[in-house]
Amino acid sequence: MSGQVHAAIQKIIASRSNGNSALAQATSTKLLMKGIDPSKWSAASADDPVILAKVKQAAADFGVTV
Repeated sequence: MSGQVHAAIQKIIASRSNGNSALAQATSTKLLMKGIDPSKWSAASADDPVILAKVKQAAADFGVTV
């Protein structure tokens, strides 16, 4: 199934930012620092199990459930 990584990344960003664009950008930057480039993933991207595990770990670090 494709798009799981993208959906998880978007859920993290939406949850942390609550609609604030500055917080959304800061969260994207934090994900980038963790080795996850949000701009690289789209809904049509094939899911990579390693990246999906990284995203889930980042979500846990941020206190977000994905």
